[in-house]
Order: sequence, then structure tokens, then C-alpha cells
Amino acid sequence: MTPVTLPAIPGDPLTALDQAFARFLAVRQPSADPRHLWLAALASHQYGRGHACLDLAALAASPAELLGWKTDALSLLPADLVSAAASLPWCQGGPTSPLVLAGAAGAGRLYLRRAWQAEQTILARLAERQTLPLDPPARLGERLDALFQGMTGTGVTLQKKACEVAARQRFTLVTGGPGTGKTTTVVRLLALLAAAARDRGQPFVARLAAPTGKAASRLVESIGKQLAQLPAGYAEGVPTEATTLHKLLGLRGDDADRPLAPLIADAVVVDEASMIDLGMMASLLTAVPPGARLILLGDKDQLASVEAGAVLAQLCARASLADQTVTLTHSQRFGADSAIGHWAARVNAGDAEAVAHDFKALPAWSPGTADPVRRLAGDLRAQWPKVVRQGWAAWRARCEALRASGHDCDDATALALLEDFGQFQVLCALREGPEGVRALNAQVEKAFGFDARESWYVGRPVMVTRNDYALKLMNGDIGLCLPRDGGKRVAFRDAEGRLRWVLPSRLDEVETVFAMTVHKSQGSEWPDLLLALPAKGAPVLTRELLYTGLTRAKQRFTLLAPDVGVLGETVRRRVRRSGGLVEG
Repeated sequence: MTPVTLPAIPGDPLTALDQAFARFLAVRQPSADPRHLWLAALASHQYGRGHACLDLAALAASPAELLGWKTDALSLLPADLVSAAASLPWCQGGPTSPLVLAGAAGAGRLYLRRAWQAEQTILARLAERQTLPLDPPARLGERLDALFQGMTGTGVTLQKKACEVAARQRFTLVTGGPGTGKTTTVVRLLALLAAAARDRGQPFVARLAAPTGKAASRLVESIGKQLAQLPAGYAEGVPTEATTLHKLLGLRGDDADRPLAPLIADAVVVDEASMIDLGMMASLLTAVPPGARLILLGDKDQLASVEAGAVLAQLCARASLADQTVTLTHSQRFGADSAIGHWAARVNAGDAEAVAHDFKALPAWSPGTADPVRRLAGDLRAQWPKVVRQGWAAWRARCEALRASGHDCDDATALALLEDFGQFQVLCALREGPEGVRALNAQVEKAFGFDARESWYVGRPVMVTRNDYALKLMNGDIGLCLPRDGGKRVAFRDAEGRLRWVLPSRLDEVETVFAMTVHKSQGSEWPDLLLALPAKGAPVLTRELLYTGLTRAKQRFTLLAPDVGVLGETVRRRVRRSGGLVEG
């Protein structure tokens, strides 16, 4: 049998990997039906775009929306494509088949086996937890009253409810926007469980984790603040250290498929759970003992993980988990009179017309404006460098003084520089283009007089883009290149505020970080923020991206949106990832 091939598609929406995957299957088990190659390539294509599977019903009903392709590419899709799923030869090899068809061929889901297996693992582990009996901690009501004594309001009521739900369950989802009290809730839960264990004369082991090193550091900082507010005696036994999920599970890039050792823990808390992808969630649920409590904290309205899956959002929408899900809605950071909170609510509601109207009514940014939300107007190229000069004014002055001194940087100055740099950040929707990360990083370097031809200039801020276990640096960690020991070193600060100095030559996976993508900003926050949207629309511009970028700002937010139409389009477009975790 002569294998068929895929035609050239205008715009190349199928990647080389998608096409190579289909060709590999065709060589392994030839098919004379070209629709089979298309389905295999599309399953790979959707996985690469963050979907757990190829949704066949959506492909039949609205292929443009599902695939994000233009008309000329869509016109090449074969007729009756979905009906060919029933005869796919690569789904018929039992547990070794490379593809899995779930549900009816015309209305089901086509998976790469790895993604299907991850979903099945997640569902099986959740079902196992729900069947195990669990006695709630003794004196639960009394302890809850003590832990929330003196705290009042709607937000506190929900936090107390979330704490009680988690105390009675082996698996709990606590979701809510910034400042809604997710950490407040979990600290009181851990204090309650630790106290109950002491009463029984038993040890209590809790583990804290987050997807990135930055998010883990923020979790530690938040817990430290909450511990001081606990009633006397309740802080004992509450953990004060957090790690990345990779480190918690003992995962590295080269051994991610090896069997996981069970964690020794009575409770495991994971923050920023919206960033957890399908494979990582399966690993987490496998490693956490069924008898231990697992609590996931996150904002279901944020961007989903960069890799495949929208696990948190789909689990929060799963009917069988309704009694184990608590949504915190009252924000202490963004109250009813908060301009940033108002914007976040409008964006989340998908009210594109209201957002466009609000944007036009925003005060234009100027050096002296005190408004918490501003827009850039006039000559954008002339205006936006002024924003970054003001945002990093303290850091820039301290950095220039250090450079002028010709002296080595001591620890105190390095810590002060890292603190100053963390007061402001530029976020971008895209990496490329005039308003993308690369262009804006170069423009900031030019505005500050840094010589970008010198790869390691004094003051260069860098972000670690891949976990480095040898250097104990995690994806998302930010450092500064500074004069030290007669040369240059990069200073990083850990969750406890300690410095680590690293030779630049040892940092292979880093990039300049005056500007970063919104995806990279997850798990972080800054007092002052500039978000740059592009002048032209793009599929990556979604409501979730705008909401995530907006809510990284704690006090001030400036929006660069060259085209109000693109802003409205961004609010209307939602991230819709295919998968089977919602059902049931």
C-alpha cells in the first residue's frame, strides 16, 4: 500500500512536527485514506496548541474557531473528515496504539495516547480519593472559630467555609482572584490540622509547592505574613518552606517518565495551580498518597498552563467536584472602589464595549499622574520610554551610582537593587513584533544607555528560563548582573531573602527581562506595571491573557493599546481548550 501524503497548506498552520508525526504513523501502519493522516496531524497540532485532544464535534461544527485557521487553509480540509475517525488504524492497537478515540467517532475526542493516559490517571486518582473515608479533625467548629476570631465580612465567611471544606475532604480546590484570601485560608487550615495532630499525639507533615520558583517564593512570603496573625499556639507545625513542583516530585527534564516515589506527607498544598499542565497534574496526583489531603490554590480565570491542558479551570467546572470546590470572591487588594479591580471585573465579564469605553476614558499617562490605571496616548514610541524611566527611577539611580563608583557590589546594595528592580515591570502579549518582548527589551536598554553588544553589562536583569538544579535556580528566578570579586556576578535572592552569586558563564538558560510575556509573569506581582498590547490582532490575545496581565499589578497599571479595536477583540476572545476533565 502506498502511503498518502498531506498537501502543502497556506500559512503552514501545521508544524513540521505535526506532519512528521502523521508520516511516521503512516509508515508504521499505512492507510490509503488521506483523512487518517489529517486526523493524526490535527491531533498533534491541537496538543501543541495546549489542547488535551482534538474535539471532533467542534471540528465538524466550527473548524475555524477550533483550529484558529484562515479560510484558505480550512478549504484544504477533506470533506467528511470527522467520520473517518471510526476507521483510524492507529487507534486499534489496544494499550499500545499511538492514538486513542474516546466517545463516539463523530462526537468524541481524539487523543495522543500520552495525553489520554494523563487524563485517565487524573480521573482515577480523584475517584480513589473520593471513595476513602475521612474523619474530620476533632473540635473542628471550635478551632475554626478561634482561627477566624475577630475577622468579619463576606470574604472571611468564604475563607472559613473553604477551610472547613478542606478539613473534611482529601481533595479541595480553592479558587479566587488576587487578594481574595487563598493563603489566609490555607494557613489556617494547616494550623487547624497541625493542632488536631498534636491532640492525637501524632506528627503532622505538610508540604508546600508551586509550579515556579518565583511562585514558591511568593507563597513563602505570604505564609510568613499570615503566621504572625494566628492565635497563640497555632503557628506550631505550619510549614514555612515551599519548593517547585518539579523538585517536590523529584522530576527532571530527562527522567520525567520514571516511576514517582510516594510523598511522605499528611497534607500537600500547591499554589498557582492554573499553571499546572496535564502531565504534571497526573504526576502530582500519583505521588501524593491517597490518604493525604491535597489542596490546590489558584485563579481559574487566569491563563492556563503553557503546556497542554486547562486542568484547574476544567476541574473547577466538573460537577462531581462541586462540593470540593470553593470560590473566593471578595478581594482585599481590589475592593469595590479599586480601579484595577473594576477593570479586572469588566474584562472577566467579557464586556468588550465597556472595556473599550473605559480605555478611552482613562487619563493619559504623564510623569506626575497619580491615577492607578492609565493609558498611553499620543506618540507611543516617545511616551512609553518615559514610563519605564519613571517606573525604574530608583533602581536606575542606584545602579548608575554603583557603576560610577567602580567598586564591587556588597550584599546590602545587591538586595536593595533587586528590591528596587521589583517595583516595576513591562509585560507583553507577544515575543516578536514592535510591541513584543525582544523589541521592548532592546528599547529599554537603549533608553537607559546600556550597551546591548556587551552581553553581561552591569545592571542587566535576567530571568532563568529553565530549572537548574546544580545552581539551585528555578524557572522564573530573576537576577542582576553586578560588579563582584573584581569581575561580574549575577545576584539572585531566594525565598528567605538570602543572596546567591553566580558566574555569568554558568547561566546558559537566561534572558534579559526588562520585558517579559504575560505567560512568564504568572505567579508574580509588581506594585507598578506596564502592559503592552500589539497594534495588530493575534490568536494569543485573549480575555484570560489581559486579565492575567492586569491583575499582576498591585497599585498602578498602565495599558499600551495602539488599537482600541484589538483591545475589544482581545476581551471577546476566550481560551477554550478541549479535554475530558469537565465531564462527570
